[in-house]
Amino acid sequence: WFATIETTARLVALIATPEWRYLQHFVLGGGSNLILTGNFEGLVLHVRIPGRELVGEDADAWTVRAGAGENWHAFVRWTLESGWPGLENLSLIPGTVGAAPIQNIGAYGLEMAERFLRLEAVDLETGETVLFDRAACHFGYRDSAFKREAAGRYLISSVTFRLPKRWRPRLDYLDLQRKQAEEGVAQPSARQVFDWVCAIRRAKL
Repeated sequence: WFATIETTARLVALIATPEWRYLQHFVLGGGSNLILTGNFEGLVLHVRIPGRELVGEDADAWTVRAGAGENWHAFVRWTLESGWPGLENLSLIPGTVGAAPIQNIGAYGLEMAERFLRLEAVDLETGETVLFDRAACHFGYRDSAFKREAAGRYLISSVTFRLPKRWRPRLDYLDLQRKQAEEGVAQPSARQVFDWVCAIRRAKL
């Protein structure tokens, strides 16, 4: 069985059905790190929850929320086009926004956890919406609670990030330093770093 999840209400309605308790379920995001070795005898929940919005701002940062079904790279590009830097080192990472906290994605000197504020998830046993802050996610290197003690229990519905106004480029990696030298730019913008990361990743494909 297969269900497209575009709203949390859709998911809660499924959880309330009598059949739910008898079915195995598998949460599918973008599928970029998935290899199917056989048929899945259960219900596939394809997360397609949309949405991108600025939900807050203070003197230090912009607070931005995205639906779990949003494409990660497109979301990063949108934040930069909106003038909110901070995620540029994580460009061109495949997958969805909802998958990013599970893996605590990272690249070129930046981990997602550094920009993470909170997430909303639906408890697949009760149908209740649960909030997770950074501490509750137990982030580690390419790791989180959603790969360990909370694995299979929750479906992430949205993720909220805090993007710094006092932004500085992360140029610790040699590949980025080489790009900086090639371009002859002393203080690159976030968009320039984004373009450099994209060029480096594409060259390695």
